[in-house]
Amino acid sequence: MLSVLRRGALRNCACLAAIAAAALASWSTRLSKAQGRSSVLLVTLDTTRADRMGFLGSTRGLTPALDAFARDSIVFTNAFAQAPITTVSHATILTGTYPPFHRVTDFGAPLASAVPYLPEILRQAGYRTGAFVGSLVLDPRTGTAPGFDRGFDRYDAAFRLRRPGEDRYKTVERRGDEVVARALAWIGEAGPAPWFAWVHLYDAHDPYDPPPDLRSRFAGALYDGEIAGVDRLVARLLRVVPPSAIVAVAADHGEALGDHGEETHGVFLYDAVLHVPLVLRVPGARAARVAARVRLADVAPTLLAALGVQTPPSMQGASLLPLADGRDARDRPAYAETDYPRQAFGWSPLAAWRADRFLLIRAPRPELYDSIADGGAAHDLAEARGRVVQGMTAELDAFTRTVSGAAVRAANPPVDPDLAQRLAALGYVSGSGGAAPASGGVDPKDRIDAANALHNAVVAVEDGAFQKAIPLLERVTASEPNIPLAQLQLGVAYARQRQYGRAVPTLKKAVALQPENMFAHYELAVGLYETGDLPRAAQEFELVAARMPRWADARYSLGAVYARIDRVPDASRELRAAIDLEPRHFRGNLLLGRILTLQGHAAAALPHLRTAVDVDPASSEAHAFLADAYEKTGDAAAAAKERQRAKSLSRP
Repeated sequence: MLSVLRRGALRNCACLAAIAAAALASWSTRLSKAQGRSSVLLVTLDTTRADRMGFLGSTRGLTPALDAFARDSIVFTNAFAQAPITTVSHATILTGTYPPFHRVTDFGAPLASAVPYLPEILRQAGYRTGAFVGSLVLDPRTGTAPGFDRGFDRYDAAFRLRRPGEDRYKTVERRGDEVVARALAWIGEAGPAPWFAWVHLYDAHDPYDPPPDLRSRFAGALYDGEIAGVDRLVARLLRVVPPSAIVAVAADHGEALGDHGEETHGVFLYDAVLHVPLVLRVPGARAARVAARVRLADVAPTLLAALGVQTPPSMQGASLLPLADGRDARDRPAYAETDYPRQAFGWSPLAAWRADRFLLIRAPRPELYDSIADGGAAHDLAEARGRVVQGMTAELDAFTRTVSGAAVRAANPPVDPDLAQRLAALGYVSGSGGAAPASGGVDPKDRIDAANALHNAVVAVEDGAFQKAIPLLERVTASEPNIPLAQLQLGVAYARQRQYGRAVPTLKKAVALQPENMFAHYELAVGLYETGDLPRAAQEFELVAARMPRWADARYSLGAVYARIDRVPDASRELRAAIDLEPRHFRGNLLLGRILTLQGHAAAALPHLRTAVDVDPASSEAHAFLADAYEKTGDAAAAAKERQRAKSLSRP
């Protein structure tokens, strides 16, 4: 028997050795491919307007570091994003394909494995690959950007929903200095392979909250303060990155700041949100300013061409190097789209086509602008230049047919009923998904005020400013009654102000509009509980607990209702489930401890009540319940101590 075991062990060792050898050979092959190639730094600046860059003509003095970098680099003065939404635009940057092909056209849409992906290509070519992102919106594990971690050795994200009173920069967002520090630590790790690092700086996204010194300096222009802060962060990166590295800096999209009535971004396709800074440094290449129109879809193929790595034929963008070295000077037509008006509000989606000197926006009422004579898109020529509209519409239709003809069709993911809650933490609206046709339905131009009001209200609710949020939400729900998130947020705002009688009808409307949203059911259950409708509250909590069994608060809440309607064994079961999920759940331990005490199991209650007191030592109720349990176990001294503590805490 011993010899058999030894032979088996030897066979296992041989298998392990073979696996290790194969892995080493694979790594050696990758490393040999990468030898002599430059490392690559890709910096994406979220929500950064082109007109704030000094190297693109701004006189505001916000970007000294970027201006210095641009002087020795290739500057593309007319670069355009393909979407005004973070996930969609980053998918375009990293795949070198257009939204109709890569199909990441909304938050939560998965990046299919068959779509070409820059980090995966470089990893296969021997590169270490790392991503360092600044927001929950690009975290694959939260469901907002599924598939984005493909090809990365390290994808540094790990965001979570923000609870009331929590710091947004420790939950849904990271300040850029932390993102940069994490990236620089990874870049500095010893290793023989070149690296590809993607650093995403979210700071310029609203709400605008620059560092304290910049907040005071830019008190009347906080967005500008954010841009100045981002410039500092880029300077920190550039100081460390070796001169032999290829560096690309690009914004994913801009910010409207009131342009055409839009306060932030996502709805419209004008230059304020689509004209973006794009700067490229390639060792050995001469500095240049390229005036030809280019696209963010060109970034990935350009980086591959600069590295000498073969570009997959499915990439739809084209290398910018011929423009940089003067071999070509032609404008490239630029496509853009936004499905956000449809997904968020049930309005018509929009598409844009830039060609020759014109900008066409396909909408229920098409728009046409002369980009050279009217860069601000103030004078719509659509009615006067009908033949131009007709011709450009045909070009746009032909382009979308071409790029979407071979589109990768990802398997439809299961519906994520809680995606809207995560997006709301960042100020985005999601969830109605109305089936508006491409050229019909509500024109977003006619409803932009509602979009602004809802965005501001969502931010206010997340910040706990319910008195500010309520009138905004009342206005939106009056004019746009079928937006689920608006109804939900209004119900939440009422409830947080303890106006439960007003909250319940609104939350019922939210549930009717979006039955799969468990957060809406949960908030409705709370409202029903507070208004005394305990049987209906139990039904709602039961639904939530069944659909989201690992949500500790839902299990606790169901247990609390069961306790109120004399279903004590069921209550104990749910409370124990909540504590199993979250051992230091204050209310779960408090209520279960109290139930056990009243049932004559005071000794079993003590650990739960001690935990409750430890979690919230300022709770007079917790100390009083613990005192009662001590008294019933015969520990009079401990009971007296806890009772005195409860009495002192309950004094006004």
